[in-house]
Amino acid sequence: MASIKNLKKDINGVFDDIIVECCLWEISNPKADMKKSEAIIGEAVEAIDELIAKVNAKDVEDKRAHFKSISAELESKATQLIEKVNKL
Repeated sequence: MASIKNLKKDINGVFDDIIVECCLWEISNPKADMKKSEAIIGEAVEAIDELIAKVNAKDVEDKRAHFKSISAELESKATQLIEKVNKL
């Protein structure tokens, strides 16, 4: 099992990359409506907060399963947001 520290880094890194992509899109399309990209950035920030809170949860019985589910959720949410970024 990967360390908790690395899982937190993965969460922050993946969603930070998505936020950067949105910002780059906004810079390269200054005349476009920014509401969609801002919504994606908001979703990414919420996902970071949500997943970090789950990682920090102390009342977990089966830690291995708990962290595997967090990793799966990270992958799922990141994929959804990347699809949204690609549609911009």
